[in-house]
Amino acid sequence: MKLSLYEVARVVKAKNDVTVFEDKVFKKAEFDSRLIEDGDLFLPLKGVRDGHDFISTAFEKGAAATLSEKSLSDVPYILVDDVLAAMQYLAHYYLEKMAVDVFAVTGSNGKTTTKDMLAHLLSSRFKTYKTQGNYNNEIGLPYTILHMPEGTEKLVLEMGQDHLGDIHLLSMLARPKVGIVTLVGEAHLEFFKNRSEIAQGKLQIADGMAKGGLLLVPTDAIIEEYLPQDQEVIRFGQGGDLYLRELVEEKESLHFSWNEMENVITLPVTGKYNATNAMLAAYVAKKEGISDEEIVAAFLQLRLTRNRTEWKKAQNGADLLSDVYNANPTAMRLILETFSSIPANPGGRKLAVLADMKELGEESFAMHAAVINTLDPECISQLFLYGKDMAALYNQAKERFAPEALHYFVKDEEKDEFEELCALVAETLHPKDQVLLKGSNSMNLALLVERLENGR
Repeated sequence: MKLSLYEVARVVKAKNDVTVFEDKVFKKAEFDSRLIEDGDLFLPLKGVRDGHDFISTAFEKGAAATLSEKSLSDVPYILVDDVLAAMQYLAHYYLEKMAVDVFAVTGSNGKTTTKDMLAHLLSSRFKTYKTQGNYNNEIGLPYTILHMPEGTEKLVLEMGQDHLGDIHLLSMLARPKVGIVTLVGEAHLEFFKNRSEIAQGKLQIADGMAKGGLLLVPTDAIIEEYLPQDQEVIRFGQGGDLYLRELVEEKESLHFSWNEMENVITLPVTGKYNATNAMLAAYVAKKEGISDEEIVAAFLQLRLTRNRTEWKKAQNGADLLSDVYNANPTAMRLILETFSSIPANPGGRKLAVLADMKELGEESFAMHAAVINTLDPECISQLFLYGKDMAALYNQAKERFAPEALHYFVKDEEKDEFEELCALVAETLHPKDQVLLKGSNSMNLALLVERLENGR
């Protein structure tokens, strides 16, 4: 991190006299005491547990100093009113000090993949760092900034939102050079009035951008009233400034061209929506001076975050299409369209295991029921539904699927039939089959994927 105790104290406006302590340069900052190593700065955040309860543990593990909202004795500390606010302010300062170009990505679907793709392309020429895992909120984003390797030139940050105003905070903190909104869907409707308010929140990605910054947004009409007037806005999609031309989708790859590049791009991933994500990443990379040839070559070596539309192998030889990290109605529809369009293995069937999509609010049952419009019994031979809200889809599916092809498993406050689900999927799956697994992370389908891989 290359920041000293005195420098940090000055930046966060310490309320105590830190000159009584030795001025040490910190190696890194951690809010989890278990990750503390010699020379680190401890950030005792308040969550389920108050981080202040672990200050002594942090020093036992080698912390050089800690932020604190309480006066301490016998240890070097920096007294502040709010540790999280201090952490965020410190991250903002560190970005300005390091003079790093920031690229911010948000969207109801595709933000992690687009972030990974853009970082991958930029790293072909620049020292690049990106959001790790799902560290995309008011804690994870400043943590990512403070963990940039020395010499980082380009920083690709994912920005998530659970409530209106979340992305405004993150954008003001990170001050992006470029902003990308991949999609305005129905994610987190439990916390928003409607999709228009979700659009309003997503467009706050521009709030911290300098005048004339580059903002990429879909042609979706719902965002019109929230478009900034002082940014270079590029629209993508049908009728937009950027659009796909030819697209060929195969089981484990995509081939496509788009209007700003003559070369055909090949991606070693499936899902036609990933062509749009790749187009956005390629456009920004071109703006940063990376050549078409470099982009084409880099995409061939692409590796995405695990469990994002990833083909795996069951122990019995069946193909598993794992997309179990998160789910919303748009993402569910897109992956079902992709799975349905991929040719079946010779002599094999297509199976789908779908679990609840979380945080959809009052419209959850209706949105689960609407998934029936993307399910074709002629294509999906066996359908497994798991979760309380999937009961709505089950009721719809009973009118289309034969009883022997439809299976429903409960998960509610009183009962959880996860083990029964795992057992029947394993029993039903043949070596030449393909099976799609899709649901919100909390539904634990990743464990089912793991069991199928290991044959247990």
